[in-house]
Amino acid sequence: MPSEKVLQAKQAKVDALTDQLKNAAACVLVDYKGITVADDTQLRKELREAGVTYSVQKNTLIRLAMHNIGFEQFDSVLEGTTAIAICEKDQTVAARILGEFAEKSNGAFSLKAGFVDGEFYDADSVKKLSKIPSKEVLLAQLLGSLQGPMQKLAATLQALVDKKNEEAA
Repeated sequence: MPSEKVLQAKQAKVDALTDQLKNAAACVLVDYKGITVADDTQLRKELREAGVTYSVQKNTLIRLAMHNIGFEQFDSVLEGTTAIAICEKDQTVAARILGEFAEKSNGAFSLKAGFVDGEFYDADSVKKLSKIPSKEVLLAQLLGSLQGPMQKLAATLQALVDKKNEEAA
């Protein structure tokens, strides 16, 4: 039987993880077995720079924290090696970075499940989520699509003005 001190330490970890998950915009669980230390270091650096908290946790602790926030759907994926990526602001950045890494790893690293804004995503859904471009890219695409017709309108109006000036001269 574990000592009271050990149980309190584990409960503190669960409470801290629960707080992180409550404040999260998105969370992704991954199976990290088979990746090298160098790859793991590079992945952690990318995630940290993007504002994502990434850590390896015991499945039991993750399960308890997920239950605390009302997610029992994760029970089926909490087996084997599990790492958790939590982002408080961006809904897609963790999935995008981890999905890209999973594609490069040739099966050594895989997406398990996740959630975005309180909605559960299975592995396939997280993979689809990882294909969504970043907010900046989407805004640039929107701006580009809006700018094209405006440029054509401006060119047409300028041609009309030039034609009127030629006729007047």
